[in-house]
Amino acid sequence: MKDTLNISSWSIRIIIAGLFLISAYGKVYPDPSSYGTISIFEVKQLYPMGFSELLAKYFSRTLIGVEFALGILILFPFNLKKWVIPSIVLMLAVFCIHLSLEIITHGNKGNCGCFGSLLPMTPLQAVMKNLLSIGLLVLLLWKHDEVLPKKSNYLAMTNIVTACILGMFMFVPLYKKTTEFANEDPTKSSVVDTSSAQGVLPVSSQPTTTGAVQDTASKTPEKPIGPKQKKSGYAKYYAGIDQGKKILCFFAPSCEHCQATAKELTEMRKANPNMPDMQIIFMDEAAEEIPNFFKIAGASYPYKVVDVIEFWNAIGNEKDVPGVCYLWNGNIMKFYNGTEGPNKFNKADFNLQLQKTKK
Repeated sequence: MKDTLNISSWSIRIIIAGLFLISAYGKVYPDPSSYGTISIFEVKQLYPMGFSELLAKYFSRTLIGVEFALGILILFPFNLKKWVIPSIVLMLAVFCIHLSLEIITHGNKGNCGCFGSLLPMTPLQAVMKNLLSIGLLVLLLWKHDEVLPKKSNYLAMTNIVTACILGMFMFVPLYKKTTEFANEDPTKSSVVDTSSAQGVLPVSSQPTTTGAVQDTASKTPEKPIGPKQKKSGYAKYYAGIDQGKKILCFFAPSCEHCQATAKELTEMRKANPNMPDMQIIFMDEAAEEIPNFFKIAGASYPYKVVDVIEFWNAIGNEKDVPGVCYLWNGNIMKFYNGTEGPNKFNKADFNLQLQKTKK
């Protein structure tokens, strides 16, 4: 009987350890140095809770370090009943409360971020996972008390927690030194010359108009077409973005959905040469994939690469990639974003948007 309890006890401990270790790793997946997933966790989960940018950086790394530590500690025989298991239950309960509020406020949609991008999970799925984990831990304390180790070693516990937290700050420093670069003229790209690739459509910059100067003094000036001029807030990236019709895209270079959207836009441009000029803001994650991105898209476009956090601040914390913003005189006429739902990019709908006239 005791052997059976011991095996069952170890099974529960290994399951909980696995969940915590995967959860911690998922928040820095696929590469801790890329800052992608952990920055998304900060922007989409911590900022809405009122965390400042600096505090979010400290909190995220500390939280992930504690997750790693708890995943390790439950496999050790130290202070399980007094500290380790209660700490895990408390953390899971706090997550359940937060996720429940998220569901009430914004609905059961999107990735809760519990496992980062490694294992996307809705808030409701995460709540169910956490409640099941709490149930297993309560069962562990209630039915397996006699086989749980009773050893106490606070020094070992402190060392493990400290090492995990410091390890997070070492592998994912607070600030990443990045080189922001831009390609205003895609026909003179310093990254890749896609115009020589088969099937690739080079996209020119703003078209220039030449011709004789006409005497317009005797003509009645036409009323300007389009909505009243305003500032979109994107002029710091592209000076002329608020003049006339423009398409501003928010892409991650390695995102397959972003690549597919860019390809659709290129197909639209081939069918309609009068499409507005298109510029791209790339997230500084896997920036080395930009040449391949343009090959898949079938065209090169003016682009800028910005820090991950600045990228999410620019597109909006509540939005997701791929993002396609249709601007007219600085007015946001349509903002497609994400991979599902009514706001997902739709080529047919976008064609209708471009055909609309507003005086």
